[in-house]
Amino acid sequence: MRVLCVGRHPFLSAHLCRFFDALNVETRPVVGLDDAIEAAAACQPDAVVCDYDLLATISLEGWERDPLLSRLPVIAVSLTRRPEEVHLMDVNGIAGFLYLPTLERERALQMLSAAASWRRAGVSSPASLPFPGSRSARLSS
Repeated sequence: MRVLCVGRHPFLSAHLCRFFDALNVETRPVVGLDDAIEAAAACQPDAVVCDYDLLATISLEGWERDPLLSRLPVIAVSLTRRPEEVHLMDVNGIAGFLYLPTLERERALQMLSAAASWRRAGVSSPASLPFPGSRSARLSS
C-alpha cells in the first residue's frame, strides 16, 4: 500500500512516515496541500494520511478539484486533538481520524485496510443493485 504523509512542515511529515513505515506501508513525505497534489500524480497513492490541523485550517479547494486526490481516502492524524475534540464541520471528506500519541499498531492497520478496500471497491451505482418489486404492480379491484 502506498500512502502520502502530508504535514504542515517536514518534521511532522517525516514523523508520520516513520510511524507508518513501521507498519510495512510505503510512504512518501509531503509538506503542504499544493505539494500533495504534485506528489499524488507522481506516486499514485492508495490513501492520504494528513495532519488534521492542516485539513481544518487551509482551503481544500485545489485538492477537491484534483482528479486523483479528490477520489482518495483521507485519514486525518492529530498529535494534539483527540477524536472527541474534532469539530463536526471539519470532517468533510475525512475517511478516518487517528490520534497519534495513543495510536496502536492494530488500529492503524485496521484504518489503512479499510481505506485500501474502499479504494479498490469504490462505490456501486444504483443501476448495479437489484431492486425488489421491479415487476409492475397490479391493483386489485
